[in-house]
Amino acid sequence: MTEIRWSPPKLVALVTALFTALAAVLLAAPPQARADDPIIDPIPEDPVPSGIGLVLKEVAQLPESTPTPADMVTDPRLVRHNRINYVGEVPDSSGRLYVPDLNGNLYFLDKKTYRYHVYLDVKAQFPDFFSAQGLGQGFGFVAFHPDFKRNGKFYTVHVESGNALTTKKPDLTPQPNTAYHGIITEWTADDPSAQTFSGTHRELLRIGFSGRIHGIQQIDFNPNARPGSADYGKLYLAVGDGGNGNVGDNGGDPQNLAVPQGKILRIDPAGNNSDNGKYGIPADNPYAGRDGVVKEIYAIGMRDPHRFSWDTGGQKRMFLGHIGEHAIEAVYDVRPGDNFGWSEREGAFRFDKNDRCYLHPLPEDDAKYGYTYPLAAYDHDRPPNLSCTADSGNAISTGFVYRGGKLAALRGKFLITDIVNGRLLYAEEKEMQRDPTGQKRAQLYSMAAYDTEGNPVTLQQLAGDTRVDARFGQDAQGEPYLLAKANGKIWKVVGTKTFADCRTTPVRVQATSGKDWTPVTPSKWRFNGREAVLAEAGTERPGPRRPYEYAVLSKGPELGSTEITAKVRLDTPVSVSNRDVVLLFGYQSDTRFYYAHLSSDNTIYPHNGIFVVDDADRARIDQQWNGNRLVPHGAPPAVTDEAWHDVRIKHCADTGEIAVYMDGSKRPLMTAVDTTFRSGRVGFGSFDNVGSLRNLTVTGTRAG
Repeated sequence: MTEIRWSPPKLVALVTALFTALAAVLLAAPPQARADDPIIDPIPEDPVPSGIGLVLKEVAQLPESTPTPADMVTDPRLVRHNRINYVGEVPDSSGRLYVPDLNGNLYFLDKKTYRYHVYLDVKAQFPDFFSAQGLGQGFGFVAFHPDFKRNGKFYTVHVESGNALTTKKPDLTPQPNTAYHGIITEWTADDPSAQTFSGTHRELLRIGFSGRIHGIQQIDFNPNARPGSADYGKLYLAVGDGGNGNVGDNGGDPQNLAVPQGKILRIDPAGNNSDNGKYGIPADNPYAGRDGVVKEIYAIGMRDPHRFSWDTGGQKRMFLGHIGEHAIEAVYDVRPGDNFGWSEREGAFRFDKNDRCYLHPLPEDDAKYGYTYPLAAYDHDRPPNLSCTADSGNAISTGFVYRGGKLAALRGKFLITDIVNGRLLYAEEKEMQRDPTGQKRAQLYSMAAYDTEGNPVTLQQLAGDTRVDARFGQDAQGEPYLLAKANGKIWKVVGTKTFADCRTTPVRVQATSGKDWTPVTPSKWRFNGREAVLAEAGTERPGPRRPYEYAVLSKGPELGSTEITAKVRLDTPVSVSNRDVVLLFGYQSDTRFYYAHLSSDNTIYPHNGIFVVDDADRARIDQQWNGNRLVPHGAPPAVTDEAWHDVRIKHCADTGEIAVYMDGSKRPLMTAVDTTFRSGRVGFGSFDNVGSLRNLTVTGTRAG
């Protein structure tokens, strides 16, 4: 065998060639994600600010209520407040609102005065009533028959445990180790107009669950159905998968047509052809003619089908809000026979029950399964230091498409709230279209909230808790209400408001020459007419971390509420990833001011956001930063090229609202609420880049 010897120059040349070739391959053809690779950030697109705020008026505080004595021992916190979970209007033109309390009471409220009283104590009727140790246990929901005014019929769902597990048998196949029963009851009022219930009740259906969450959620009638139509008087039931120990699939029940768990069911309370003879199975149910299946099934493949509603306009579609496990909170269009994929799919992603952290890409042959994917969705953006199995603090609760007549800004919008954190969202109904690939979804928009004095508030503040348990409801005219199970309060949405829509007196300042500016380092700047150019990058200075170089507009008075309009350009080449410029406002000194950071990079804390410097290192205050430990990001990058861009900043001194708009958009790119500074000057600069500003105009209210 001949030994090959390499001289050092030849070896260096060979190694250099090999590395060059390898780098070329890696740059030209990045490796494709495999079907089993985890997805760290399933939906990178966050809800974007809409610029719309809901004006909320508190109309009712429901009284404290108590669960069963055994439950109080298990969780003493339950005695502190009621557990209301919906508000609707009785369909009899009486103007009475109804509110179910999971602890047992059905309240009626007069819509004019909002005075409340107990119409029916559901708990008192059932000795095995169970209302704790589960997020939806107890008296879960109530649905009034569309002809309630004449027939006096309404329907409830409640949970039983204890002796009921041995003395009563579920009507449909129960889960192994059944620990709870969900029961549908029909009530018939002797006098439908009476203020308290008197009449009879009968059990329609009993379903057995092994877990204490994800039982029977909402029950309801289609408000679009008219007498004589096939859907009139048909009762829909959202039945969860049981939530047994958060194991991921409960033995595959949501995909098993022989069991009711993880499905939407549809029954006829006036019929009698069910197996128990207490209700009917509509002939047009998708599985009504098949053997070996639950013929009540309308749609399958659900984990926690929390809330559903029908659009009373548009295409009159049925929408479902579905609570995910790993990451996906989704809205679905529900049609007979649909399969939403759980637990093979979570949203438009493959679910692997052996992976407790992440979702996975859809397989190449996904189309053959025929799953229905979300119209709109958001992911959890798991916060720092939270384990994969911990509660991420997200759970969707859908409301309805607003078709009312009083809130023009909301028309055609599908209203959503996150149960846990109380975030308010919407999607445009016209943009909510099915996509069989699951890749196209309607954009979600975030909404602010205000009290009736115009002050910005959050649902967490209104509820007095970081867990809001927020839900939308509506009256017969389609006007929205919000409620919080956290403190038992109800608010009516009495108006809408544009974010950062503060009035300013006509104080107007324009930059016209270099004498109008006070730079940190004058030698780094050029001023030419209405243009200010930071021609040389600044360097870090002692003190709190803040923009390295800027110039303050010294012309004119200090202003309170302020609107800034200008054109900006990032002069640093696009090959630099973290290039930026900043616009200052509320400036009081070199270590006390706000700034909007307009950057090409939105993935690290210091970039592309709204910040405050208050004699300490800059702190991020914009509402778009997600803080995710794995995939952090803020609002989309403000500027990604070397062209001129229009920027507008509104700062409302009294409320602390701050909004940054780019390139004429009516929706803000970034928003914040902070009241550290209520007056000051404006400025322009950068951290360690170069950039230009022209056509600066500042309009505001004179400070003081």
